[in-house]
Amino acid sequence: MPLQRRIPKFGFKNNEKIYYKGINLDVLEALATKTKAAALNLQLMMENGIVGKNDKVKVLGRGELKAKVNVEAHAFSATATKAIESAGGSATTVK
Repeated sequence: MPLQRRIPKFGFKNNEKIYYKGINLDVLEALATKTKAAALNLQLMMENGIVGKNDKVKVLGRGELKAKVNVEAHAFSATATKAIESAGGSATTVK
């Protein structure tokens, strides 16, 4: 079989890579003021339509968080962790 027929014609998808859904701090601030919750977990984000059932969530540092909330997600950026802790909350990583 010729080489041009043996080589894949489309891109490569890495099965080992973990794809995260990025959620910024300004979205979390809006959710905290809307629900008046002290803890923002994955279940609360799913109920409000921010993330899907099978999404892995990474909290990113764009925006400002003023509310003192405990945030649960699969991953956090360094600036997001610093902003959450400076507001008085905590960043908890879940599996």
